[in-house]
Amino acid sequence: MSGINADSPHILLVDDDGRLRALLNRFLSENGFRVTMAESAAEARDKLRFMDFDLMVLDVMMPGESGLEFTGDLRSDRAPAMPILLLTARGTPEDIVAGFEAGADDYLGKPFDPRVLLARLRAMLRRAQPAPSPTGPLQLGPAVFDPLRGELVSPNTRIRLTGAELSLLMAFAARPHEILSREAIAAALGLDDVNERAIDVQVTRLRRKIETDPRDPRFLHTVRGKGYILKPGA
Repeated sequence: MSGINADSPHILLVDDDGRLRALLNRFLSENGFRVTMAESAAEARDKLRFMDFDLMVLDVMMPGESGLEFTGDLRSDRAPAMPILLLTARGTPEDIVAGFEAGADDYLGKPFDPRVLLARLRAMLRRAQPAPSPTGPLQLGPAVFDPLRGELVSPNTRIRLTGAELSLLMAFAARPHEILSREAIAAALGLDDVNERAIDVQVTRLRRKIETDPRDPRFLHTVRGKGYILKPGA
């Protein structure tokens, strides 16, 4: 094992395939991760009650509650916005979009090279702990985003953001009133390529958090053929 200790990233690995769980447990442990395993969404929910995790690797096609259903439930206000990577044998564009819309931060089709999974997980960890921005708090209507604290707060409550949503908002907050290309957004999200549909889905999810009417955005605007721009204001 590579120096695993209490400060090592802690992964919750959820998959009903016992052989795959064992292989990934060994590989991730050898690469410096603490791994806790579960074979179903129900068992994972029990683990989440008593332990804290930095990441979750979650199979989509499981008996009972699917990975998509479990992700959607975790993305409700009842659970912290822990980064989630979905694993699935179904890798069509529609399946990938469904995963992002459910609230996943990344998506990896089976079969996969474990080294690719490792790179994705490390990128997710970097996104989950974005570097502080020198930009001060931004007013987004009734809500305020504080880049130094990584918090989006409305007058009455803190608005929960997924890891990808926070990374995206941090990127826009660092360059307000500037157009961010899809390439720049992909880099901020740690994506390996510029998947326009995946980027558009993440922008749509962020709009739902900061806009009164996401279909008629006031702050996060599309610049046709160029990308997106954040225009904060009261």
